[in-house]
Amino acid sequence: MLTATKPFTFTLPTDIHYGPGVVKELPGLLKSEGIRQVLVVTDPGIIKASLLDVLDLLLTEAAVNYAVYEQVSPNPRDTEVETAARMGRETGAQAVIALGGGSPIDCAKAVNVLLSLGEEKIKPFEGKGKVPRPLLPLYTIPTTSGTGSEVTFSSVINDTLNQYKMTVKSPYMAPRAALVDPEMTLDLPDHVTASTGMDALTHAIEAYTVNVANPISDALALQATELISASLVQAYQQGDHLEARSAMMLGSLLAGLAFSHSDVGAVHCMAESLGGRLDLPHGLCNAILLPYVMTFNQPACTARYARLAHAMGCSFSSDEAGAAAAISRVKELSKMVELPSFSHLRISPDDFEEMAVMSANNISTESNPRPMTKDDYLAVFQQAYAGNGTD
Repeated sequence: MLTATKPFTFTLPTDIHYGPGVVKELPGLLKSEGIRQVLVVTDPGIIKASLLDVLDLLLTEAAVNYAVYEQVSPNPRDTEVETAARMGRETGAQAVIALGGGSPIDCAKAVNVLLSLGEEKIKPFEGKGKVPRPLLPLYTIPTTSGTGSEVTFSSVINDTLNQYKMTVKSPYMAPRAALVDPEMTLDLPDHVTASTGMDALTHAIEAYTVNVANPISDALALQATELISASLVQAYQQGDHLEARSAMMLGSLLAGLAFSHSDVGAVHCMAESLGGRLDLPHGLCNAILLPYVMTFNQPACTARYARLAHAMGCSFSSDEAGAAAAISRVKELSKMVELPSFSHLRISPDDFEEMAVMSANNISTESNPRPMTKDDYLAVFQQAYAGNGTD
């Protein structure tokens, strides 16, 4: 447990605008900065859902010209970052707008690094603290309730040459403003609601249990856990339910704030190796792996899992029973939103050894509440594939 004598810092560079309809504040924000040309970073799903039309009206109102890079993959690639940055330079972009889920937002952050610094390649910025100075304004408009990327200052990008996910992290990458509007999620497909919602729950649970948590991230993570666990199923079953969508959006936002000022743990290390190796959706990987990692971690954070179980509405008589209840509740939520099992992903056990090595080398492994070796990761991958270890 944390004590009040443990020092920490908490920096929040992003202005948060939250609420139904808040996306309409974008023209005023752009006008206040004197911005006349922007680069919009998005993906094909956003185009298909006609959400770019909403942005077009807002940019027209603000008398802002824009170019659109719309080819972001579910796992954004370094090549996409570099192509989009070239588009931004060629069109004279003064700012970047990210429209979409975590993939376009992460891509846009990395794009802004190259665009602002006049660089061609994102690889040299891998790691922490490699961005040397402030960047151009970045505005984020999330369309899912999952990643919290709209308020974080890191970006996870696929290194296509080496087939793994690299992280670029710097406070300079934080968006200038995040327009967090639940109405932008009302038409989200149910399977995306499921995977991104469980992704947000993963962020909250890991932020609360890693060994670098702090009192502010704890408060955010617990509130996020309560909101998400209470509203995910309704948002999944009734996609147009604004109250449920709003609770999910707020929960995702709070979870993003929590883990960006704490960290994530072994779930993300495994999901990033899985997604980087096999190009699987990050949120889905997190969601499926979560209960298996919780089972492994339980001996190291029993009391914290019990506190999370309380936030999820569980009743229990001891910390041990509470920890078990938390894991059971996560499994129950996954079933209620019909997530596939790990073995149903297009994955072969032959890949586990390599992915275990990648997971162990992830920078967030050191934050996991229970130390994990390559062999530990391998064992959890095998348990997840067999469907064992969470009953």
